[in-house]
Amino acid sequence: MKNEESAIKTTYFSIIGNISLAIVKGLAGFFGNSYALMADAIESTADVFASFLVFVGFKYAKRPADENHPYGHGKIEPLITFAIAAFLVISATLIARESIHNIQTPQKIPKPWTLIVLGFIIIWKEISFQVVIKKSKEIKSSSLKADAWHHRSDAITSILAFVGISIAVFFGKGYETADDWAALLASVFIIYNSYLIVRPALGEIMDEQLYDELIIEIRDESVKVYGVLGTEKCFVRKAGMKYNVDLHAIVDGNISVKEGHDIAHKLKDTLMRKNPNLGHILIHIEPHK
Repeated sequence: MKNEESAIKTTYFSIIGNISLAIVKGLAGFFGNSYALMADAIESTADVFASFLVFVGFKYAKRPADENHPYGHGKIEPLITFAIAAFLVISATLIARESIHNIQTPQKIPKPWTLIVLGFIIIWKEISFQVVIKKSKEIKSSSLKADAWHHRSDAITSILAFVGISIAVFFGKGYETADDWAALLASVFIIYNSYLIVRPALGEIMDEQLYDELIIEIRDESVKVYGVLGTEKCFVRKAGMKYNVDLHAIVDGNISVKEGHDIAHKLKDTLMRKNPNLGHILIHIEPHK
């Protein structure tokens, strides 16, 4: 539960930050004549909902295993990741649509002071990305990783907005649409980033074998347990922040059933102690031939 609590605290950071930035970007874009900033505000608003989904997901994932969910509720996490990606695609589509409309319509040149606002936003979003991505790696959370990449995509769209506004401001008349072209380019990046977010979550749902390092660690620790002569099959499935393990352990074929049972329990306890990120562990005893 420690990881879940830590993740929930991190989502508070994301939610508060995204609400603040959505307001700042929206006001700066409206009064500063910048649609790129307005597009940024739309994305930040979507990020607020996305971060809230992550929060709800972590609250649900904290529930202990029950009769209907013997493996726990961790699978909600990649589903939340899919929802976050959907929010990103929707916001990117809205941004692209409005950008194309604005490119075809004469626009005012953005105010120079919007560049200062964007400079602070870029710095803050990159700091937010580093904070959240570090935590996602610590607790092995795919949805928190998706939330982190929201911050990074927001930083990049802000950089694109900065470039577009700079061109419009410094080159003047005839370059008014540079701001809108920047927003259009940002929407393309957001959609691509959505794919990068969804791909690992899809692998988690499909129980892809992507954990070779963990499997090697499990095998190495297993043979250190007295009575375990080796290992055969070892399958790992991720559920939320936990890794469920199916392991075939080889023991002396001449020992009693009880002795084999005791070795299996000792092996399970050892693996759980060595790696707290492991969840449900199923040990199958194989006799040595």
